[in-house]
Amino acid sequence: MCQTFWENILLFKKLYDETLDPVALDSGLTRMELDLLLFLHNNPEYNTAADAVRLRRWTKSHVSAAVHGLERKGLLSASHPPGNRKILRLNPLPAAGGIIRQGTAAQGRFVDALTQGIPPEELALVEQAVQKITRNIRKLDKK
Repeated sequence: MCQTFWENILLFKKLYDETLDPVALDSGLTRMELDLLLFLHNNPEYNTAADAVRLRRWTKSHVSAAVHGLERKGLLSASHPPGNRKILRLNPLPAAGGIIRQGTAAQGRFVDALTQGIPPEELALVEQAVQKITRNIRKLDKK
């Protein structure tokens, strides 16, 4: 595989952080709090703390701290379904709407910058390849 791709993974993360850090700072949130809100918004089918831990590989303690911080700030409700204390359902509250809009706009600008000059048909091929790589990674992770 292209060595440049692997070398740029860390640079990708750095630039993504530089894109979202100002949104978190302006909103008075930690990056983990912002990341959790954006995760919930971008993946509405995954609305539990366990989903966030499993899919994003975040630690339980970081997710828990973010949940408590967002609850204190009135941006998130967290509740257990009746009779099940193990599941914690997370629901961004309307007060988080502006922050989520700012975060998704920043994500959009980041993607636009990354894909500048790449024709849609080439992006579709990249998406297909990434999906295949993702399947392979998940197979390896189960071993």
